[in-house]
Amino acid sequence: MTALTRRQCLGFMLAATAVAAGPLAPLPVRAQSPGFDHNHAAWTALLRKHVRLVRGGQATQVAYAGFKADRAALKAYLDSLSAVTPATFGGWARAERQAFLTNAYNAFTVELILTRYPDLKSIKDLGSLLSSPWKPKWIALLGGKVSLDDIEHAMLRKRGDYDDPRVHFAVNCASIGCPALREEAFVASRLDAQMDEQTLRFMSDRTRNRYNAQRGRLELSKIFDWYGEDFRLGHRGITSLPAFAARYADQLADAPGDRERIRAASVDIAFSDYDWALNDAR
Repeated sequence: MTALTRRQCLGFMLAATAVAAGPLAPLPVRAQSPGFDHNHAAWTALLRKHVRLVRGGQATQVAYAGFKADRAALKAYLDSLSAVTPATFGGWARAERQAFLTNAYNAFTVELILTRYPDLKSIKDLGSLLSSPWKPKWIALLGGKVSLDDIEHAMLRKRGDYDDPRVHFAVNCASIGCPALREEAFVASRLDAQMDEQTLRFMSDRTRNRYNAQRGRLELSKIFDWYGEDFRLGHRGITSLPAFAARYADQLADAPGDRERIRAASVDIAFSDYDWALNDAR
């Protein structure tokens, strides 16, 4: 008997069984899940290969030339993100959604750089005086076309969804002034620990955040100027930027007296210039 004939016989047997048993009740409709990998293993493999720790892990450089050589693997991961439907995404746990969006922002940013690499010195080269590289809606995500700004501001920073100021230490804008691009994917099972480590790394980096003893003031990244409101949302009891900085007094200053002034929130805060140069490892 040929394979085709066997399949036909099986079909007849099943049909006959169904008729004998009487009419079947309609099956419940369920959202189809693509079996998404919440470990983001493909993204981790690329990051471990092409992200290099510098300054003791306080910052990273990105081997965009390596990413370019592995662009097919990057695009396969991006396609897996794009395949997730809004219904599937909505059924995930909060940490799974937050990790997904954070990884999506970082991975699509790398892809954006590769569209011009190596012929650019900054992500801002992809924009102009009248346009921003973060505004175009070119990313296929959750059933539509979105921009990098949409992922960061309309999704990750949307009030009432996550309200987590640590997002600013997790998303990476391909610039030296940015917090480190983490050398592994964010995953729901370890998300809090990963976000805490990203924050500690950034606050420990004296090139971006420090207490200036000569001027008697904190000099913090421009990120805190742009998004200071996010540090007043009550996350973990933090309701102000000075209160947030107080938690990192040991990282921001060396002298005990300076650390105490930071903890007491009795120091002025200034914001340093932002370095938009590409965080390239070449």
